[in-house]
Amino acid sequence: MSPETLSTPLVTTARTPDRAQSRARAARRRKAVVVAARILLLVAVLGLWEGLSRAKVIDPFNFSMPSAIWDQIQSWTLHGTALGSLGEQIWYTLYEALLGWFIGVAAGVVLGIALGRVAFLADLLGPYIKVLNSIPRIVLAPVFLIWFGLGPASKVASAVVLVFFPVFFNAFQGAREVDRNLVSNARMLGASDRQVTLQVVIPSATSWIFTSLHVSFGFALIGAIVGEYIGATRGIGLLVAQSQGTLNSAGVYAAMVILAVVALFAEGLLTFAERRIFRWKPSNSEQ
Repeated sequence: MSPETLSTPLVTTARTPDRAQSRARAARRRKAVVVAARILLLVAVLGLWEGLSRAKVIDPFNFSMPSAIWDQIQSWTLHGTALGSLGEQIWYTLYEALLGWFIGVAAGVVLGIALGRVAFLADLLGPYIKVLNSIPRIVLAPVFLIWFGLGPASKVASAVVLVFFPVFFNAFQGAREVDRNLVSNARMLGASDRQVTLQVVIPSATSWIFTSLHVSFGFALIGAIVGEYIGATRGIGLLVAQSQGTLNSAGVYAAMVILAVVALFAEGLLTFAERRIFRWKPSNSEQ
């Protein structure tokens, strides 16, 4: 074997880290470009909105403007709202949304896994779940208000019905899509139905469930806000209703901005948790 032949694998091995570093640098550059483009797009949209409002091309009374929205947020932050401090309103809405989200997720996961594993339950309850899913669930908010009153219970119920169905269907599909070979191997090793469900089915369905969690928290916020808008004593939804009642368009937009920040923060926490749990999965840049 010649010296040239012996040296070839060494050259290839030396170049492999260089390729990985190049891909990493390219990924970082692309991420920086994307972030910069997002910021520029946001600045352009807000600047255009501000300019058109100040030039009276669009009616600033109806459409407001970014500077007025910012002033409203500052006023609420520094001086509070007619309902109390801004932090209290945010926490009240967040409490209702989180409680409804947890209940809806728990019920959706349990029933989804159960119906995915037990064919008789799926045949029995399937038609009823389809009928309930076909009802526009947001119209149930006035019904919950009659049942549970102006307190947080009616908003929690609205959040639960919005969260339950996306989580349920993803958990159900995840339980149905479990690799049958894994189930068969577990049974060959003497696993009981309970062990198969806990150690094979649920871990396999976790990625399906997490997919629904990203969407479902937004639904929980919607349920809480709609319930507060219809009738409440505190909360961001009531701020929206009061701003609308006084024709304060800046207040309506300010409440929407606050909700968007809360939703983005929750999305970031869910994404962080998902990455920690699914560290074994390659990212898109690595595939």
